[in-house]
Amino acid sequence: MLDAQTQPIPAFTRRGVRVPAIPGKAIAITGMRRTGKTTFLWQILSDRVAGGLPREAILYFNFDDERLSDMSAADLSSLVEEYYQLHPDWRDARRATFLLDEIQMIPGWERFARRLLDTEKVELFISGSSARMLSREVASSMRGRAMEARVFPFSFREYLRHQGREPASPDRLTKAARSVLMKDLRAYLVVGGFPEAQGADTRDRMELLRGYVDATLLRDVIERYAVSQPVALRHLTRHLLGSAAGLFSVHRYYNQLKSQGIPTSKDTLHAYLGHLEDAFLVHSVWLATDSERRRMSNPRKVYPADPGLIPIFDRSGRPQPGKALESAVLVELLRHGSEAGYVRTAEGFEVDFLVRRPEGKEQLIQVCAELDDKATRDREVRALLAAAKEHPRAHLALVTMTSESARDIPPAIRIYDAALWLLEPGLEQV
Repeated sequence: MLDAQTQPIPAFTRRGVRVPAIPGKAIAITGMRRTGKTTFLWQILSDRVAGGLPREAILYFNFDDERLSDMSAADLSSLVEEYYQLHPDWRDARRATFLLDEIQMIPGWERFARRLLDTEKVELFISGSSARMLSREVASSMRGRAMEARVFPFSFREYLRHQGREPASPDRLTKAARSVLMKDLRAYLVVGGFPEAQGADTRDRMELLRGYVDATLLRDVIERYAVSQPVALRHLTRHLLGSAAGLFSVHRYYNQLKSQGIPTSKDTLHAYLGHLEDAFLVHSVWLATDSERRRMSNPRKVYPADPGLIPIFDRSGRPQPGKALESAVLVELLRHGSEAGYVRTAEGFEVDFLVRRPEGKEQLIQVCAELDDKATRDREVRALLAAAKEHPRAHLALVTMTSESARDIPPAIRIYDAALWLLEPGLEQV
């Protein structure tokens, strides 16, 4: 206990994670493996200390220790008693902060957490591996007593912050600074935002990220759900990550596996895709429609958790800045609590995202890495204008890395420089 309270705060890159501010709720820190959940707990601890809370009022405890392998829920209660024996003046008088990392290692932790909230005056944060700390399971096991704070890989802003190059005023950059920022963006779209991947050489980075995917499959899917067809699961994962931002149909993929002699069923593939989403490895975007039947009968678009995963699984062997940028845009939208679907118009044109912001505003966003080619510009504009007829409330946006090439664009469409959009993702301009 004393070791836990005297452990020095490690150095960290500040994260922009939104923490719900609802009194009386535990905060469950969730997210894919290796995105920095433990580090974010230390950030919370640091913020409480900076805000004037004495260190003695904060308990950080990590249960991922082989010496605690036999610990039970009853021992969790003993931990609380030991804390208050050390600091009796905090019990019932003032609110202490408990940060319990990897608590899912202890059977019965949910009942303990609910009881702790009911009987003690504490601010409670819990974190654990995505295998046992899924959003929907925390909600059900905590019976409405927990809310989620989700940790994503580094955003572009956090990536720059980690490198020590975060711009103070992105909208006031010189031409030279903008060129440097664009170079940074192109690097980010290749390297991605997993903290441990920063600064690694190409081979080490790719082996590291491939290991993350393998660990997620093994521990968060295969072991957790007792997967009976791991070959089909691995094929599915490689296909989804290798076809980032592409349309995916379970029916078509089932036929593809069948032609290769890989036995499975459509229901199994639906389940496996759901497991991959639960483990935060991929994100699905459905067709934006009020008809549930049309929504379910159309393919969905699937994106990786981080653009850094694309070069590992893409089979073309070529850079994929368009797919990477589209993936980064989606993750940024999710990070800010937006809902996104894709649009297919009556004429057959497609728009990448119909976005609904938390405050209810709508935006149609087309992502196009390069706008130098006139035919490409015309296609993107045509799709946006066609979609606007079906979604008249939505503002129109085109996000690109070559905004200087955006010529002859109708005034109804707002052009965003991709680097600046990722730093300030169009939230204030809608």
